[in-house]
Amino acid sequence: MQAKFYFQNEDAPKPNKPNHIGVTAILINDGKMLFERRSDCERWSLIGGGLKINETLKECFVREVAEEIGLELQAPENFVIYDDPSRIVKYPDGNVLRIITAVFVKYINVDENALRVSGESLELRFFNFDEIKTHDIVETHRHIVEDFLDGKINTRNT
Repeated sequence: MQAKFYFQNEDAPKPNKPNHIGVTAILINDGKMLFERRSDCERWSLIGGGLKINETLKECFVREVAEEIGLELQAPENFVIYDDPSRIVKYPDGNVLRIITAVFVKYINVDENALRVSGESLELRFFNFDEIKTHDIVETHRHIVEDFLDGKINTRNT
């Protein structure tokens, strides 16, 4: 079984666990956005993960970026919260979660070969903004990416 993602889908399963809070990193390098091909569903998503009980959202950003791609980055000052109750993930273990996400945008300058693929990813790849629209992005990230591309996410001080 693979992870399944839902956004504004009436057929989404009902959560069976408490709300999940996490971060997502929109990392822009030379006009391209970084994606990971997830090992739990083989689809594309942004980098990110769950908030630990003893950390801030910014600390979570730093940890998740280091764990998932091997880069030590400082968190941007600004972030946007995505809290639509229809953002649901059903994991292979049967857990169904409503996810609340802090989205950070960070402009970086890095050689793609410097990135390290974690056990949660099959592949890391930068896509130019036109390419993104043709790839299978998980539902809980697709609307975030579209908002960024449409200029709806404030990226000042990033």
